[in-house]
Amino acid sequence: MTIKTATGRTPKGSVSVILSNGRIQLRFHFAGSRHYISTGYPDTPHHRKLAELKASEIEKDILFERFDPNDLSKYTPEAAPRKLTPVTPPKKVQPNLSELWEKYTEFKRPNLSPSTLAKDYKRVERCIDLHLPSKSIDDAIAIRDWLVANKPANSAKRMLTELSACCKWSVKSKLITENPFVEMAGDVRVPKGQCEDTDIDPFTLEERDKIIETFKNERHYKYYAPFIEFLFMTGCRPSEGIALQWKHILNDFKTIRFEQAVVISEDGLVCKQGLKTQRRRQFPVNPKLAALLQSIKPEGATDDMKVFPAPKGGWIDVHNLTTRAWRRVLEKLNTNMQYRKLYQTRHTFITAALETPITMPDGRTKMLDAKDVAKLVGTSAKMIYQHYAGAIKKLFVPEF
Repeated sequence: MTIKTATGRTPKGSVSVILSNGRIQLRFHFAGSRHYISTGYPDTPHHRKLAELKASEIEKDILFERFDPNDLSKYTPEAAPRKLTPVTPPKKVQPNLSELWEKYTEFKRPNLSPSTLAKDYKRVERCIDLHLPSKSIDDAIAIRDWLVANKPANSAKRMLTELSACCKWSVKSKLITENPFVEMAGDVRVPKGQCEDTDIDPFTLEERDKIIETFKNERHYKYYAPFIEFLFMTGCRPSEGIALQWKHILNDFKTIRFEQAVVISEDGLVCKQGLKTQRRRQFPVNPKLAALLQSIKPEGATDDMKVFPAPKGGWIDVHNLTTRAWRRVLEKLNTNMQYRKLYQTRHTFITAALETPITMPDGRTKMLDAKDVAKLVGTSAKMIYQHYAGAIKKLFVPEF
């Protein structure tokens, strides 16, 4: 079988392999009609052989009366099996930290105060956009290392907690497949010098009373006045006071049982059983503290109701309370006193307990020793001796 030009004639029943515009075609007659099948092959020896095989196949089908002029697909190159090259789908581009934080903020926005959005969430946004060495979640380790190297331990720990919470939400929202910041915050250790338990700068009793009174008269934040007064009167950690429920006020307002604390986690504020250094402790209530608790207990209060709920009913967020109410009140007093953190309410109680004599039922007075105070506030006598007693007790040189 030879290649012919497009003008050549072929006997009836035979198939010609012809050239048309540099491409090989098959041409033949059947049932009074001329048929053309374009192979699309260029004129090469290899493709001529392929075309001749197709032509022979058509001739046999005509000869054995199995040719179907309405179905010519079996004779075209497309009908022949082809070796397919697998195509790797393009990798989906995952959003970066800036985009994830923006979406996370929008999700949380309905339940956040304008102040929280403007300060706390904006602070994280600025850190991501302006300071972090990378916005890619693939660089989580490098981001952690940068935060630890360039931020105070408390700030680095909180930032990693926020990023982890954002990425955890993003996994649930199917924006990313895994949270690269999970448990990173737990690896950041806060040095003792930055620990709230050892950063001791107590208020005087006069300053304490001014703070409580200012809270009571502050139009926007007077709601928190009972809680602030409670912290000063018990020396409990703020996280312990927030977690109190009415079931923890025992014996007709004579005893408080501290046994849980509200902490921040990747899921937000959660209440956990147990305290920082112990499982639980009992705190004796004096008449002044009992009167405070009686004055705020609502009628029909159930055991599970919070003693100090947030304005909308949830747990009080210490961070928000500190950056808004506490800071605002102390700013009003800053001409007369230096700003100190909320945790100094605890240090103020411990200091006063060590320095102020108490009156016994028989009229005698005595000073509480470090072991007694340690038991009241849930710390060790060693901590009291090391960080309070040594700094508080005045030394006198005896006369010889």
